[in-house]
Amino acid sequence: MQQRLAGLGYWLGTPDGRYGSATVHALTAFQKLAGLDRDGVLGPDTKRVLAGAQRPKPRSTGGTLIEVSLARQVVFLVRDGRTEWVLDASTGRVAGTTPTGRYTVFRQVDGYDPGPLGVLYRPKYFTGGVAVHGFPDVPPFPASHGCVRVTNQAMDWLWSSGRLPIGMPVWVY
Repeated sequence: MQQRLAGLGYWLGTPDGRYGSATVHALTAFQKLAGLDRDGVLGPDTKRVLAGAQRPKPRSTGGTLIEVSLARQVVFLVRDGRTEWVLDASTGRVAGTTPTGRYTVFRQVDGYDPGPLGVLYRPKYFTGGVAVHGFPDVPPFPASHGCVRVTNQAMDWLWSSGRLPIGMPVWVY
């Protein structure tokens, strides 16, 4: 299952045969895009759909950027119009708190950044005080104050891989 998810572009770190948190979040992201129940469990329906799945397509047709799908609660890392990776995400629980539009990462903090609504882990700000950031809890539904939550493990990978640098375009829809 891990090899299949990774091959389709669902980020789970290095496949290791363990059904850990990163695998649960990759499977949840897959379930979100496939329109399945979002439980992170490889049940019969998920297994059947996963067997015939294809790499998800982004909305953009070129360039390198990240796309945040509010409706599907995922982040696409896009390179040359192709989905490179999909991350499980949770955005603003109140409609409109995660602003839609096209932005650019303009500031980052390599550590914990305390703010008026809480502490953000390794945030990458793309408009005002709204950022993609790590968080210990990334439920399968909108739950943040407006930021784009990904797991702390995924945020560490975004930093170490250099895939979300200052200047990276961010498209939220």
